[in-house]
Amino acid sequence: MTTNGSGFFGRLNWDAFPITGLIQNPNTNEIVANTAAAIVIVGVIVVVGSLTWFRLWGPLWRDWLTSADHKKIGIMYIVFAIVMLARGVLEGVVMRAQQAAGPGDGFLEAEHFAELFSTHGTIMIFFVAVPFVFGLANFLIPLMIGARDVAFPVMNQISLGLTVSAGMMLMVSLVVGEFSTGGWTAYPPYTGAAFNPGVGPDYWIWAIVVSGVGTTLTGINFAVTIYKLRAPGMKFMRLPMYCWTIICSSILIVFAMPPLGVAALMLAADRYLDFHFFTNDLGGNMMNYANMFWLFGHPEVYLLVLPAYGIYSEVFATFSAKRLYGYNSLVIATMSIAVLSFTVWLHHFFTMGQSALINAVFGIATMLIAIPTGVKVYDWMATLFRGRIRFSVPMLYGLSFLMLFVIGGLSGVILANPTVDYQVHNTLFLVAHFHNVLLPGVLFGLLAGYNYWFPKAFGFRLNEFLGRVSVALWTVGFMLTFLPLYFVGLMGMPRRSFSWEDPSFHPYMIVAVVGALIILAALLSVIVQLWVSIRDREKARVPVGDPWDAHTLEWSIPAPPPSYNFAIIPHVTDRDDFAAAKERGNAYPLPDAYEDISVPLNTGIGFSLCVLSGVWMFALVWWIWWLAALMTIFMLATFIAWTFKAETERVIPADDVRKQHEAWLDLVHNSTPVDRDHETAPENRGLARPDLEAVT
Repeated sequence: MTTNGSGFFGRLNWDAFPITGLIQNPNTNEIVANTAAAIVIVGVIVVVGSLTWFRLWGPLWRDWLTSADHKKIGIMYIVFAIVMLARGVLEGVVMRAQQAAGPGDGFLEAEHFAELFSTHGTIMIFFVAVPFVFGLANFLIPLMIGARDVAFPVMNQISLGLTVSAGMMLMVSLVVGEFSTGGWTAYPPYTGAAFNPGVGPDYWIWAIVVSGVGTTLTGINFAVTIYKLRAPGMKFMRLPMYCWTIICSSILIVFAMPPLGVAALMLAADRYLDFHFFTNDLGGNMMNYANMFWLFGHPEVYLLVLPAYGIYSEVFATFSAKRLYGYNSLVIATMSIAVLSFTVWLHHFFTMGQSALINAVFGIATMLIAIPTGVKVYDWMATLFRGRIRFSVPMLYGLSFLMLFVIGGLSGVILANPTVDYQVHNTLFLVAHFHNVLLPGVLFGLLAGYNYWFPKAFGFRLNEFLGRVSVALWTVGFMLTFLPLYFVGLMGMPRRSFSWEDPSFHPYMIVAVVGALIILAALLSVIVQLWVSIRDREKARVPVGDPWDAHTLEWSIPAPPPSYNFAIIPHVTDRDDFAAAKERGNAYPLPDAYEDISVPLNTGIGFSLCVLSGVWMFALVWWIWWLAALMTIFMLATFIAWTFKAETERVIPADDVRKQHEAWLDLVHNSTPVDRDHETAPENRGLARPDLEAVT
């Protein structure tokens, strides 16, 4: 094997494997690296072995990997996000442990620590938050708007395949080669060929480019779905609040992802073709990269947090037994945030040489975005005011969010002042702020949605007690891990520091690593909750489909929903149409007639492109040009061959629809409504006693 790019295997060589480093230089750093690689390898062996032992390859291929059903694609997105979350949390724990090891070098080398914070940020943003958001949206949007599926079901499957293949590149980088040391933002010159000639930045580049394509396709798909497939009578101002947040996020995706893709490809041209877009010579300018990246990067924050706002809106309304307060103002605030998010990107480099006037303009724009966010917080509190609040798991996540997110928002307003930003720039104060926004603001919202809609997806409720334990662990773990970083940041401790000398930092670092271990316990509690819930699922079945006395259309159908979603497309007459129908006593009508329903046929194109694009990325990273060219041809051929497929849908006969729907209606009429105070009892079969009218 050669390392100059001219051989059959490009620059791939035995030194690319972690075990080589352990053999040549055995130490704690190499042990940590090899343990991570071993976890990936053993995980793959266990998964493949389990699927083979239990003969699940057939069902996996037939029911999941080739499915174009939006609900199954959404579930696969979430499974992928949770797998990546496990790696992201583990890396965070190792980083906190390194910084808590005390003054000195700790147990990691500086380069390994740089790889950790680069992969941690990349994974948590692009391969945890984004797929988790997409998973919930995929599952919910057609159900909420009364549609059969998303507008482009096959494109939806392809988007999932591209996202997963890109995420797998980060797993491969643990086993073959190393990841970038340039941070999740991949700033040149740290990722330039002269400074970092290894494969690390290339893993980042191609993972971001391919996942970015999948993300952009998903944004288009969601936007078209909400624009074009709403049920009759569902005007825009009758959309559930969650749908408003998704459509605004979709617009952000369509306009914000291309700058990131262009910046990554320009960086690739610098590294592969000796271009000079982002160098100090031959006309290059590194600030061009910073501008393009953050033109994506700050809308990205709201791309993630807006759907969480939508989840909190649904949760607060349901678990306080009230209609959402200030619906119109919430819609306006959501759109305002989406627009303003494109006007604040420069606050990420206040210290990089702009004029005072430019810094002032972007500082004011950054402060302005707090206004619509504050409107949302007050509307949520007004929704809770005098409501019959139930402290169920989703509501507990929401209340934790309300208290902690305000701290993160206020620290963001502080950082919007350029003079303050100069003092705390590149300190752990920024790390505290960033995580203060993303954990309570995004992750808690996604976990609230996971607990809230899980019974709709699988037909049984999650264990309530273990869910409460998870809320407590996530909340306490977050506070102990990140709130101390505000103080140590104000004391001057730089972020991304693998070692430090000032002994006054030590107590804060000890508290932070304890918090990180509690966050790890929180992640484990989510897994234990799922396992216990599956084990005891017969006691928590909710086949009727409405265990929470919820308001929106997805709760008006069985749990889990049939492949066609709705036996008859609903006609919407109210913003909370299902809640209104329950109050009128006609929430479960018997249709006059049934029709044949068309649903997408299974197809393997998404899985094929997932595998082919993964091999293509690996070949580009390691300069195996013949393999990259071959994969390009195969991907084009696969896509062209699919376009010749004449049959893309299968028809479910009206008689089959009638039998399934009437059997479910019989179950509804034979079930006993359960009071809201007993929603966690085994008697709750998914038919909640309406309680909205009593408090409004």
